[in-house]
Amino acid sequence: MMGNGVASIGECMLELSGQTGPNWRMGFAGDTFNTLWALHALSSDRPATYVSAFGDDPFSQGQIAFFAENGIGIGFSPVIPGARPGLYAITLTGAERSFTYWRGDAAARQLASDPTALSKNLENQALVYLSGITLAILDHAARATLLTAVAKARAAGSLIAFDPNYRPRLWRNREDAQAAIVEALAVTDIALPTFPDEQMLFGDDTPQATADRLGHIVREVIVKNGEAAALIAENETLHEVPAIHVAAPVDTTGAGDSFNGAYLAARLAGHGPREAASRAHSVAAAVVQVRGALAPFETLKAAFGKS
Repeated sequence: MMGNGVASIGECMLELSGQTGPNWRMGFAGDTFNTLWALHALSSDRPATYVSAFGDDPFSQGQIAFFAENGIGIGFSPVIPGARPGLYAITLTGAERSFTYWRGDAAARQLASDPTALSKNLENQALVYLSGITLAILDHAARATLLTAVAKARAAGSLIAFDPNYRPRLWRNREDAQAAIVEALAVTDIALPTFPDEQMLFGDDTPQATADRLGHIVREVIVKNGEAAALIAENETLHEVPAIHVAAPVDTTGAGDSFNGAYLAARLAGHGPREAASRAHSVAAAVVQVRGALAPFETLKAAFGKS
């Protein structure tokens, strides 16, 4: 019998955000965690596990406690003495945001250090989610360990969802990123790429080119493209699902991650890809009207039910 849980694998960082002046606000965010946050909010009957590695410092303890308060566990993820989480700060110039990172020695880079624990975390999951950032923070051997564990979960019946989420500065070079992402796509059931990323990484001219290229490897592909329509490739047919225009977005952080979480929640609830994308657009539109990557569960639920 297949499990009921949802698991997301990656790095959740400390997020420092300030308006102006010396006061900073600390939160927790990271692409795969933002997706799990939305997915968990919208399928709260499913056990949710964030699969990573953590330090034993007060910030890691705070992170794990924050997850638990919101119904998200860490399963068998290793807690590594002396390790600590990565950190990033957001600075604003007008409405433009820029990010500064301190993450080179983050605990999450050791998420595949215990292959047995990693495999155990992926057992009995209805869905396992990961991203190109998950791949980028691991060395070559750890990446191979991770993809072996993911393939094993898939063989046992888990749906595997993957967002290539290409961030050039995390990779040694473009060729490494291409190779790792192609390997991950080979064990993927639902791919959730973003067109500008794919254009940068693979040279795709149009969202259709991305959908065609990935459609040969993955059976369900959703190409996101900001405020333009999402393109769904399902069994070799393409459908456009229009996005929702938000006149004055407050903060676009986490919009794509929330789209992914909502799309996957809708698919797990039995909705077809087009209905799932429509709900996901509603959720993304609500998220850009909230500060920070993590919108309140109520906001996400209201948007999800509205489409």
